Amino acid sequence: MVKDGIYLSGRYQVLSKIGAGGMADVYKAKDCMLNRYVAVKVLKKEYREDENFVKKFRSEAQAAAGLLNPNIVNVYDVGEDRGLYYMVMELVEGITLKEYVHKKGKLSSKEAISIAIQMCTGIGAAHAANIIHRDIKPQNIIISRDGKVKVTDFGIAKATTSNTISSNAMGSVHYSSPEQARGGFSDAKSDIYSIGITLYEMATGRVPFDGDSTVSVAIKHLQEEITPPSEYVPDIPYSLEQIILKCTQKNGERRYSNTSDLIQDLKRSLVDPDGDFVVIPPLRSADTVIITDEELDNIRDSYDDEYDDEYDDNEYDDGYDDDEYDDDEYDDDEYDDDEYDDDEYGRKKRGSEEVNPRMNKIMKILTIVVAVIIVFIAIFAIGKAAGIFKGFGSGITAEETEDKVKVPNIVGKTEEEARKILRDKDLGLKILTRKESKKYEKGLIIEQGVEPGEKVKKNTTIEVVVSSKLVGDQITVPNVAGMDEAEAQKTLEAEGLKVGTSEAVYSDQYEEGIVIGTTPASGSKVSEDTKIVMQVSKGSEKITVPNVVGKSDSDAQSMIKSAKLKVGTVTYEYDDSVAEGKVVSQSVAGGKKVSAGTTVDILVSRGKKPEEKVSIQSFVGRDEEELLDWAYANGLNATKQSEEYSNNYPEGMIISMTPSSGNASKGSTIKYVLSLGPKSSGQGGSDSETDE
Repeated sequence: MVKDGIYLSGRYQVLSKIGAGGMADVYKAKDCMLNRYVAVKVLKKEYREDENFVKKFRSEAQAAAGLLNPNIVNVYDVGEDRGLYYMVMELVEGITLKEYVHKKGKLSSKEAISIAIQMCTGIGAAHAANIIHRDIKPQNIIISRDGKVKVTDFGIAKATTSNTISSNAMGSVHYSSPEQARGGFSDAKSDIYSIGITLYEMATGRVPFDGDSTVSVAIKHLQEEITPPSEYVPDIPYSLEQIILKCTQKNGERRYSNTSDLIQDLKRSLVDPDGDFVVIPPLRSADTVIITDEELDNIRDSYDDEYDDEYDDNEYDDGYDDDEYDDDEYDDDEYDDDEYDDDEYGRKKRGSEEVNPRMNKIMKILTIVVAVIIVFIAIFAIGKAAGIFKGFGSGITAEETEDKVKVPNIVGKTEEEARKILRDKDLGLKILTRKESKKYEKGLIIEQGVEPGEKVKKNTTIEVVVSSKLVGDQITVPNVAGMDEAEAQKTLEAEGLKVGTSEAVYSDQYEEGIVIGTTPASGSKVSEDTKIVMQVSKGSEKITVPNVVGKSDSDAQSMIKSAKLKVGTVTYEYDDSVAEGKVVSQSVAGGKKVSAGTTVDILVSRGKKPEEKVSIQSFVGRDEEELLDWAYANGLNATKQSEEYSNNYPEGMIISMTPSSGNASKGSTIKYVLSLGPKSSGQGGSDSETDE
């Protein structure tokens, strides 16, 4: 966010933020060169380092700068300062058409037509300059406080020297033409479709197509017929409904070919509301819209499934205060039919009827006031000549004489001294200006507006001129480091110094917008003509972290250091999937932007983990449970191979095990033979028996 008070290019003083869009913020500013208020659109911080966004922003400015029309928000200037890309525009105080329709619910046909005529006039001027707006919607139409309609925000406009342009750029989905929804050609007739949708909303208070997602709305523009406005507003004039339906034909060839033809029918509708003069070309079989699966996928890719912010009334206020809005300012009487009467329609009105009724009333009041003033002046002049007011005048003169004081000499005094001297005489002091003096040092009074000894009324303010410095004296540059830009500029100018265009530099010490230093440096002695250049912080330099995953340990560390980053902790671990000596992971992901000097830790592979060996203990002659517990504790498996009778080993003891010694890998299996004890005399001899 741009701070209030700063100067852009040493000319435009930012006063306050008044609005925000998708790509840029809008500020009210003062053009100090031409002494006028302007609107300044500044590209948002997150887009300043993106070349594509910067290019698009400049393209918008260049396209709009060439348009000069009373129904278009004029662009005065475009520039860059300290990494801030900005566009200077006409400051229009008023209300957006979206807000206006929302407040009134719907507009009368006469009012809607009047607004549409002015809107089309501005858009027609853009078309004449080979510029297609491509984002016509009520949010981009402003009604000024004097009732003037202005088109603004050529956000995706593009100059073209041909009749059409091929582009995937989409406007706001609720107002986009079918060809825009398909990602095809956009031309003047695409804007006329959007005008028709806007006119539909003015007349009915609603958009013709709505849905749960932007994709569903876009498909409706392609495939569904518009519900006639008369179904929502039964008393809508027939001619106006036909104009809307012609503007919103799916096939561009069936729409108005240009805004001039559209304006002509709009004017005719004012004087012949129910006339059947709108000609819509007949529908051909080729006009049927068939949307392919591929085109449907393209539409889904072009639009975000969530609703666009542009359909939110509150985002498009452009800083125009709704609280000051009054419906009476935009009364229907302002859009009188007489403004558009034409001889060709045989309805020319009397000249007196062409005057706005409100203005007529104001003129009558002014005439009465002027007449009363003239009468009073005449009475006073006659009375004074006859001596009627003589006593009254003499009394005032006598009173003034008694209330007068002599003006003291304050030349050569400091401001503080002069104020005290004058205060004792019941007089005030006002500094008219400051300038160099050949005699008096800085801060001393060199001239006074009333000569010393002259009598004036008490409480009179004496104007003075104060020395800014002795002629030839040099000025010491003050230290403004740590101040915000606006404060620093005021401090320098208070010393009589001139401030040039600031320089934007990276700084880890100072936040964005804070002054780091000056050229010449603080403490330097300079002449008053020297321009002081302030170095203003644009925050820490953002570094793109290199992707070192898969790189060798040494290469990875070298890449991190070369990127002005620090190598942090290097950890080595076994990894079966990454070769020994290669980076497995990094603490800050590659591609992320961070401040210079940020620490990046890396994890390096030791290669495949070697098998862990276990020294085998013999459990022959020992209990089975001992073997099982030991094997489990050492990461080995133990499986009973068989059971045998034994005269030497009691039941439950291990007779033998394999392996019984040496080393074995963890996870391997020990097989063992378990004793059943001695074989009794009653048991058969066929069972295996051991004498061990």
